[in-house]
Amino acid sequence: MGGAPSTPQKTGGGDDVSVAEYLISTFVGEKSFPLASDYWNKLLELPLSSRWPSDRVRQACELFGRSNGYTRHLAKLLIHLSWCLQELLQDSDDDQASSIYKRAVNATYISSVFLKHLIENGKSDGLVELHLSLDESEPVPHGFVMDQDIQNFVMHSVLNFIGSTEVSPNSYVLHQELLNFMIVAMSTQLLSGPSPGPRDANPFIDAAMSQEKSLVCLAVRRLLLNYISRTPPNAKTYLYSDGDSPGILERVGSAAATIVLLPLNYLVNNSGDGSKHPLAEFSLHVLLILTNYHKPIMSDESLTDKSDDSGTSELVSKGHAFSSGNIFSKALANARDVEFDRSDVEGNAYPGPHVRIPFASLFDTLGMCLADEGAVLLLYSLLQGNSDFKEYVLVRTDLDTMLMPILETLYNASKRTSSNQIYMMLIVLLILSQDSSFNSSIHKMILPSVPWYKEHLLHQTSLGSLMVIILIRTVQHNLSKLRDVYLQTTCLATLANMAPHVHHLSAYASQRLVSLFYMLSRKYAINSLSSMTLHVSLVLYNKLSELTGEKQQSIKISLAGEGDGVSEDLAAELQIFTDFLRLVLDILNAILTYALPRNPEIVYAVMHRQEVFQPFKNHPRFHELVENIYTVLDFFNSRMDSQRSDREWSVQKVLEFIIDSCRFWRGEGMKMFTQLHFSYEQESHPEEFFIPYVWQLAFSRCGFSFNPDAINLFPLPHQVEKQGEEGRGEEVEEGKEKKVQELIEQRIVLDP
Repeated sequence: MGGAPSTPQKTGGGDDVSVAEYLISTFVGEKSFPLASDYWNKLLELPLSSRWPSDRVRQACELFGRSNGYTRHLAKLLIHLSWCLQELLQDSDDDQASSIYKRAVNATYISSVFLKHLIENGKSDGLVELHLSLDESEPVPHGFVMDQDIQNFVMHSVLNFIGSTEVSPNSYVLHQELLNFMIVAMSTQLLSGPSPGPRDANPFIDAAMSQEKSLVCLAVRRLLLNYISRTPPNAKTYLYSDGDSPGILERVGSAAATIVLLPLNYLVNNSGDGSKHPLAEFSLHVLLILTNYHKPIMSDESLTDKSDDSGTSELVSKGHAFSSGNIFSKALANARDVEFDRSDVEGNAYPGPHVRIPFASLFDTLGMCLADEGAVLLLYSLLQGNSDFKEYVLVRTDLDTMLMPILETLYNASKRTSSNQIYMMLIVLLILSQDSSFNSSIHKMILPSVPWYKEHLLHQTSLGSLMVIILIRTVQHNLSKLRDVYLQTTCLATLANMAPHVHHLSAYASQRLVSLFYMLSRKYAINSLSSMTLHVSLVLYNKLSELTGEKQQSIKISLAGEGDGVSEDLAAELQIFTDFLRLVLDILNAILTYALPRNPEIVYAVMHRQEVFQPFKNHPRFHELVENIYTVLDFFNSRMDSQRSDREWSVQKVLEFIIDSCRFWRGEGMKMFTQLHFSYEQESHPEEFFIPYVWQLAFSRCGFSFNPDAINLFPLPHQVEKQGEEGRGEEVEEGKEKKVQELIEQRIVLDP
């Protein structure tokens, strides 16, 4: 029990393979080696050029799943990993550090492989298969506390090493492997449903949440700096071996995709889609997983009596749940700029240590990476939660750095852009538009050209005009999808926030705004006619049924019931278009009321298409908003009529006339409406959207693989396709889109 196994004598390079296979076979076998056994040193000092076939890895994982309950080798390996990391943080000579480093890399990797297998093949609710404890009879070395939580011990060591150690050519691989280990350890979330419950077993991420603030701040700082620096991998750092014998990382990475996909395997992936900055990618997604974690704690009365055998015995009420808090989210929300710290200004600073990072570098990095969904989610998290970073963004004079990638992505939204990414970008724009200085400054920045915009030549256009154009285009492209009401509302709410501050709106943006009103007015008219036609048809049918006698009564009741349902749907659609029309009229009113003299192009666009407002002039729902538009039209039309009748009016001359007449505009007769101001608020359970979302991003960007049959957190594409083949494809897709919108859990609130 206490000794190390005898290993084959090393007589040549080929024997390294047999040594590796022997030691790992012993690791997954039934013999248990104590913590102090020399076996662990031999296992962890395997040459980094060793290789093991994929079928043997699969077999080893299966054997380990059966033996670990007795041997507790996973727990012991995690303890050795922690010890290695602690030793690396101590001063040591180069030769000793190199040996410890190799042991730490091996311990991290082997732990990741077998831990992942146990997690994705776990059968129990509490993941007891992990056996994260030592047997009471286990002899332990001096100084080791027997009853300490091993998951807490290892997560403390991992976070401490990541937070305390600079990334260098000598430590790059270990940093990369530790981040991979963290994703594996936190993948227990994949086993649970999208609504976190108090009984969900997430031992490693819960252990991370229990760490002290100073350690958490160090880790968050390092993850952000890794993302900012975007250090590319060094070929030498990855310890490639020569010729046809791959290095250890490729060896274990290529062992079996169903077991684990390692960073190196991701880098040398044949598709060429691998990330050029894997450490930055892994750092970002580890940070997103940590900051979006949510652990509900239930009060005693909220738990359902388990003695009830009914299907609802496991249900708990969200109304009695409260969050235990997320220390990583708080650390990110309270991050400060290294150049300026206003923690003492307002007197409500986050107690304890702060994360201090260069906001300028973070801003520039996000600007470069906003085509990536993870970057958008990080930007959203910072703008939503970190007031200092939001204020920093708002005072930047180069807002095009951040806005242009967002606007370009929205422009190309139909080209396989994720709907979640579109939602997050629109929310980012809405959050920014809540600030009046932002709305003013974007109109002062002139863009020489916008080469990616193909429908119209945009030359010397302001950033604000481009934002108006893209938001209107987004609404118009989605008008046929009324189920996506949130997208339309977000766009229009952002435009409403911008409207009073519009400055020299371009001719094209002005035309698009009036065209949007016309398009909505047609939709409104069609729905009004459909609703009216249905109402008349039902009235006539009921009259006919009464005349033909009681034999038609059953049919009458049936059809009338169906008619009521259709009528409700039409009424709902009509109300949606009514709200949209009023919002666009409010936007036009805000520009004409508060910014008319500096926006002659909007006056020209309204005059040019003034007939589109005529049907609503006396409409009871819109007349008070249209009245202001006609006050403007009457003023400019009367001044134009007073000019010589023989004058020829070109576009340029009309515009010059409007600019000249603006000098005499005093706003007489205009009704002053309260300025609309919409703000974004997150609902009480945003984790139902964000936790599945961040894991989907981790799958797509980190090369992370997992047993698909074990994933309950979100539906996989093949599952949706399978349901579609069974004849429910459209229903599944509609339900999925509706669920996504429901799970985003936000509100757009009209401020008083």
